[in-house]
Amino acid sequence: MRPLNVGLLGFGTVGKGVFDVLARNGGEIARRAGRPIRITWIGTRTLDRAREATRGAKGVHLTSDTGSVAVHPDVDIVVELIGGIEPARELVMSAIGAGKHVVTANKALLALHGNEIFAAAHARGVMVAFEGAVAGGIPIIKALREGLTANRIEWIAGIINGTSNFILSTMRDTGASFDAVLAEAQKRGYAEADPTFDVEGIDAAHKLTIMAAIAFGVPMRFAAAYHEGITKLTREDIRYAEELGYRIKLLGIARRKSAGYELRVHPTLVPTKRLIANVEGAMNAVLVKGDAVGATLYYGAGAGAEPTASAVIADLVDVTRMHTSDPEHRVPHLAFQPDQISDLPVLPIGEVETSYYLRMRVDDRPGVLADITRILADREISIDAMIQKEPSEGEDQTDIILLTHRSIEKRVVDAIRAIEALPTVRGAIIRIRLEDLA
Repeated sequence: MRPLNVGLLGFGTVGKGVFDVLARNGGEIARRAGRPIRITWIGTRTLDRAREATRGAKGVHLTSDTGSVAVHPDVDIVVELIGGIEPARELVMSAIGAGKHVVTANKALLALHGNEIFAAAHARGVMVAFEGAVAGGIPIIKALREGLTANRIEWIAGIINGTSNFILSTMRDTGASFDAVLAEAQKRGYAEADPTFDVEGIDAAHKLTIMAAIAFGVPMRFAAAYHEGITKLTREDIRYAEELGYRIKLLGIARRKSAGYELRVHPTLVPTKRLIANVEGAMNAVLVKGDAVGATLYYGAGAGAEPTASAVIADLVDVTRMHTSDPEHRVPHLAFQPDQISDLPVLPIGEVETSYYLRMRVDDRPGVLADITRILADREISIDAMIQKEPSEGEDQTDIILLTHRSIEKRVVDAIRAIEALPTVRGAIIRIRLEDLA
């Protein structure tokens, strides 16, 4: 049977990984796909790197003109690994317009322009596959789109940014500051020179947007996603969380509610007894709760050349198998049929209901705790646990740490404002959300 020809756009870390894995495991992959899959064109700005990596490979053509690869008549599937928004969006749309199937690992592109891309692909009768866009080598997209299709997905909670997880794990293990650990992460290559997307939760919000769209059958709504990073976390809060039986993780959380769905990324206290709380280093994990199956956990490498290449090639195999099938009989891009996508809204962060960790610096004198608990009670916020630290020798101030039961965020924000106004409370209150994930 004729091989399926692939045009590869971009030859960075993941692009080279795809080429290497296909070259190494080509025979095994062909046995699974039913026909050979071969890269015939590579479009890249780094031609010297590509020449060196493909030396000796037969039938591979190199060019810096990525646009020509996207529409080349001898290419059946276009793999976009350039990243970013432009020219990736233009190239993907050109490939779809030319009747090419597309595989991409570009989470930002899909989170921002997925609705447009999927609509164009559906109209043209081609597939867009994107397993590599979320959680690297973990097959979470296939699990949500196919493996859990019998379920009404209730919620997703994921560690979906390896850089942030490495930083938090190292801060806990070593007691080092955020800035010191970030520098170490950059030295090891886990963090970019500009780490903003990772440490501010933007990268995780891109991935969460994609997973929520598939889980709930809704459009991509990245603009409505709430994201909060880890840059303000301190060693003290990580230590206090441990004392209370929790670990702090940067979680992406999507939860279905009667009035809409939550879409949020932020540091979160998770009980140490939960498996996801024990995911360390740069690894990823996604916890999915379905009404029939219960909670399922997916764990593995969330980035890297060959883990992501594994996901990209799995998409290539899927596209190869379905290449000649009736478009109406393929798995829909967002799991639900296009005319069944829901308009379920994203709830504003003020309407989110969860528990909270509150740390405040207060004067060590009688009546302080009574004032604080009164303010919380007036807003129907109840306390689950509390630590009041002994003041250091010679000091007249101390820390109070409270864990609340579940409450509406806007009530907690209002309570914090009132507590901070007390003359016995010093400085800003630290607030971190808490999820039991039972």
